[in-house]
Amino acid sequence: METAAEALAAGQIDDAVECYGAALAQEPENLGAMAGLAHSHLAAGDMDAAQHVLAAAPPHDNDLALASARAALALAGKAAPSDLGDAAEFLAALDKNANDHQARFDLALAHHGGGRREAALDELLEIVARQRDWNEDAARKQLLELFDAYGAQDELVVAARKRLSSLLFS
Repeated sequence: METAAEALAAGQIDDAVECYGAALAQEPENLGAMAGLAHSHLAAGDMDAAQHVLAAAPPHDNDLALASARAALALAGKAAPSDLGDAAEFLAALDKNANDHQARFDLALAHHGGGRREAALDELLEIVARQRDWNEDAARKQLLELFDAYGAQDELVVAARKRLSSLLFS
């Protein structure tokens, strides 16, 4: 499991899939291996395989690893790069109007879809800073989805949560 997690973190997706698969072969009910395998398939851009793995997992709502993988799968569908167009388009819109929150929101999703997690969080936090209640708190709600997908212990999530709290309660 440790080798699989390290491979996934290093972007060695095939190795991660192989290691998580081996862990599941030894222990078919290993929820961490299921979640890791789903994350690995998502990293490879194979949403169908990730969906298949998660569909086979028991519906443990209290398992954080599975919840993270399920949230990541939901976001992967939402942030498909082909649906969002080119990030340059959103950057150009923001150059014209820094308060174009829809362009910034779309840019955040494009960043997420491109694996630029920190940039995605930064753009959403910028919307909250500029107009907290924009589009019925869409930026804050999207941040919460990203927090779930990335996992509560992720260092980017911890830092972004602190920034969000500061923005909301200042």
